[in-house]
Amino acid sequence: MHESSSVNELANRLRQELNRYSPGGKLPSSRALVERFRVSPVTVSRALAQLAAEGLVVTRPGAGAFRAEPRRAAPAVPGDTSWQELALSADGAADLVPRTVDASGVVATLAVPPPGVVEFNGGYLHPSLQPERAMAAALARAGRRPGAWGRPPMEGLSELREWFARGIGGTVTAAEVLIAAGGQAALTTALRALAPPGAPVLVESPTYPGMLAIARAAGLRPVPVPVDADGVRPDLLAAAFRATGARVLVCQPLFQNPTGAVLAPERRPEVLRIARAAGAFVIEDDFVRHHAHEDAAPLPSPLAADDPDGVVVHVGSLTKATAPSFRVSALVARGPVLERLRAIHIVDTFFVPRPLQEAALELVGSPAWPRHLRSISRELTLRRSTLTSALRLRLPELALPHIPSGGYHLWLRLPDGTDETALTSAALRAGVAVTPGRPYFCAEPPAPHLRLSFAAVAGPAEITEGVRRLKAAWAETRGEIRSTSADPNASLPA
Repeated sequence: MHESSSVNELANRLRQELNRYSPGGKLPSSRALVERFRVSPVTVSRALAQLAAEGLVVTRPGAGAFRAEPRRAAPAVPGDTSWQELALSADGAADLVPRTVDASGVVATLAVPPPGVVEFNGGYLHPSLQPERAMAAALARAGRRPGAWGRPPMEGLSELREWFARGIGGTVTAAEVLIAAGGQAALTTALRALAPPGAPVLVESPTYPGMLAIARAAGLRPVPVPVDADGVRPDLLAAAFRATGARVLVCQPLFQNPTGAVLAPERRPEVLRIARAAGAFVIEDDFVRHHAHEDAAPLPSPLAADDPDGVVVHVGSLTKATAPSFRVSALVARGPVLERLRAIHIVDTFFVPRPLQEAALELVGSPAWPRHLRSISRELTLRRSTLTSALRLRLPELALPHIPSGGYHLWLRLPDGTDETALTSAALRAGVAVTPGRPYFCAEPPAPHLRLSFAAVAGPAEITEGVRRLKAAWAETRGEIRSTSADPNASLPA
């Protein structure tokens, strides 16, 4: 059982027993709770903290935990928020792009599916793949560093900036690196810095829905540039710059999301040349450099390593290779744009919390870090192979045009006429969560697609079961079987 499950279970048990105590009455000691419920002292401490946060108990250092005085809730008075509809839209008549934001594509990868559902839509490593012990040890060591809880340099700790610079290579220096709070925050800063509201921004098609949401929230107009097996197409990229006058391209040259494509060697200098000729920046989202599979060829350097002219604004992150809450990333740029990025970053966030930066330094400098990278490379390779084999065996109707050698997802081409929404809904009823392809396109998609992630699942057995359930959902949408509401836990491996 996960620690969080034990904490919730103990908190529920204690919550049910609170009526035995009068307000102000003392609960059993932590030691007594450990012995009675056979849990760890950490579990007891966290459960009591949860009840304290709910206002049900009061903890007093050295004295113990006590039942809190009952709260006297004020009578609810219904309000009228209808005025907000006018306030939020009255001054938007002149907006080139509506300020309403569709976050559904992001929510789909952040929301936790119901218990028992196979998570083929997750965007983070399964807890069993996360370096939890190494992160905990790094955070503990970081917390003891002198000055760890003080104010860090606004650009980030110099040692951490140096580490990111070395990872890029070329002539990039620590002075050209800003530490940001995760890749999403770094992308937001970059887009706000490089394009004014109403401006066009070129994006790969298909592309990461979270970036499309950022662009639209900033009032930008995403313009699609198609991607093939070798990455973004230079001929269409040049035409898009000419047609729109855009000054920004956002691309993922390595294991692109969702296609898994790697920008071909001959296209790399061509993309930079085209952008330079257009007087435009390239935002390089290098989000899964640490997710290469065991059978991957040597990885190409980031575009930023081969860019002396400051065309590239590079975004790198530790989050995907660690855990969702380990939100440490880097923005890399050279020239006057660096100062603009720095200014927006500081205005928005001040700085990334120093304990997290110190923990990142401790983690990447420990022997556990290379071991962890080798482990996820091995495990992601196994999961990818298991998923591709299961799909070919059970769902050969779903085309798999490209099998990536890195990243954590597969991009499936569905037969023409397939209703993605119906398939996604049927899959969830069958006990498997998948991601439809529509949110990855900023214009009309050329065909229906499905994205399957293999990072958030528990292992090969769950992948095999997930494909079995997806097969049932596929049969339902094709009219081969009637809809059922079977327990999704029924066939899960123990």
